[in-house]
Amino acid sequence: MNSLEEIKSEKCISVETYRKNNQPVQTPVWFVIKDDLIYVVTRDQTGKVKRLRNNLQVKIAPCNFKGKIKGQWISGTAEILSEEKTKEIAKLREKKYGLMAKIAKFLSKGKGELLAFSIKVD
Repeated sequence: MNSLEEIKSEKCISVETYRKNNQPVQTPVWFVIKDDLIYVVTRDQTGKVKRLRNNLQVKIAPCNFKGKIKGQWISGTAEILSEEKTKEIAKLREKKYGLMAKIAKFLSKGKGELLAFSIKVD
């Protein structure tokens, strides 16, 4: 079974991104999987996006809503997506998370524009 199969049924994954000094930062996020890629929708002013702009290497692991890890870490490479692709992924996220996604979208408005990134696992 590949690593994507293992996390497909999860509600959250922890994404580990790296500061300029290589210090890891773990953030629990919602995600969707499409075409063997993991997609995360966030805002362009968040810390994880700033860190990704410096280093596209990431690690992911299944976690609970509070970020407690409950599985193996997997290495991957992130890619920041276009505005058009972001809209498509945001729709998929709303389908998976329903009303919660709409509320999160509204509450996070102060953190900039919607932005999605993909993660290709190694």
